[in-house]
Amino acid sequence: MDKLFDNTQVAFSLKSDTELDRAYFLFKMINNEPLVRIGTAVTNFALKAHLPVEGLIRASVFDHFCGGVSEEDCIPVMDKMYSKGVSSVLDYSVEGKEDEAQFDSATQKILKIIEFAAEKEAIPFGVFKPTGFGRIDLYEKVGAQKTLTDAEQAEWSRVVARYDAVCKLAHEKNLPLLIDAEESWMQDAADDLVTQMMQKYNKEKAIVFNTLQLYRWDRLDYLKKLHAQAQEEGFYIGMKLVRGAYMEKENSRAEEKGYRSPICATKQKSDDNYDATVHYMIEHLDKMAIFAGTHNELSSYKLMQLMESKGIAKNDSRIWFGQLFGMSDNISFNLAAKGYNIAKYLPFGPVRDVMPYLIRRAEENTSVAGQTSRELMLITKERKRRKIED
Repeated sequence: MDKLFDNTQVAFSLKSDTELDRAYFLFKMINNEPLVRIGTAVTNFALKAHLPVEGLIRASVFDHFCGGVSEEDCIPVMDKMYSKGVSSVLDYSVEGKEDEAQFDSATQKILKIIEFAAEKEAIPFGVFKPTGFGRIDLYEKVGAQKTLTDAEQAEWSRVVARYDAVCKLAHEKNLPLLIDAEESWMQDAADDLVTQMMQKYNKEKAIVFNTLQLYRWDRLDYLKKLHAQAQEEGFYIGMKLVRGAYMEKENSRAEEKGYRSPICATKQKSDDNYDATVHYMIEHLDKMAIFAGTHNELSSYKLMQLMESKGIAKNDSRIWFGQLFGMSDNISFNLAAKGYNIAKYLPFGPVRDVMPYLIRRAEENTSVAGQTSRELMLITKERKRRKIED
């Protein structure tokens, strides 16, 4: 089992030599922190100045990390991956919109994607971000249990209605729905709202999934409390498990405002927390479903071993592994080849609108120790195998 994720022939079986070259070039760039900073600044400037750079962005970073500009545009990518047993989660990755018209439009978009996904075997989940449906400051105020003005109360009712519309349709279409997690200071309100949706729509099985960011030291305790509530009230729990993507932001805010950081003190503690949470969920699989979102090979092996030791089938519908499109193909495609349930998060949207997401992705890759060099090492190995080195 130890060598499973080293098989680059399987990992990159869908990539042409040209696409492999592009991936090599991109990760070389991302591996260089000053270059990422300069590239980000130049890209932001070019987009703000409305320079004609979209074609260049599309041909390079966009097509490596995104499926397309629309759902239909993503179909060839999804079909290709599905031919190798890798499913897709269509992720509308337009970020940073802050007004009611945009929230309504995002809700309509997610409803449309759920309808679209329900017709396609290759798309086993829907997904949305809480801040796609409401202002982060409003979530924060609700989570802190501050008194809302009448206008804010009406605004929050609209957020609740958006969640309900999307969860209701997912339930009707029998399409599990992943709800992403974001900054800790807005997460309490989102958690409470997702729990309400679980109470309502997870009576027979997990349809609504929340997300646990396990670089937060309090999340396993949160899950245990939720589990006790679910047992008492008779609903199922769906959870996407990730490590988390806002570490620098979380730590600097905690320092600035003088509270204890919600982030585990070390990388090892985050890893232990992740694995302990997976273990807890596997122990209670009768009432839970897991979407293990991880680019960590060791955590993936541990989950595989747990499944084997418990006699759980590789394709048990309650356990999915997930990675981001354009990354960790060595995990995704090798797991799929062995018969596990795998889904890639496939971001899409207009090039200009998706750039904030892509920039965040590049910055994250730069800050995650070893992630980019691992990608580079695997790509280099496959280029050598195909004899297309420099």
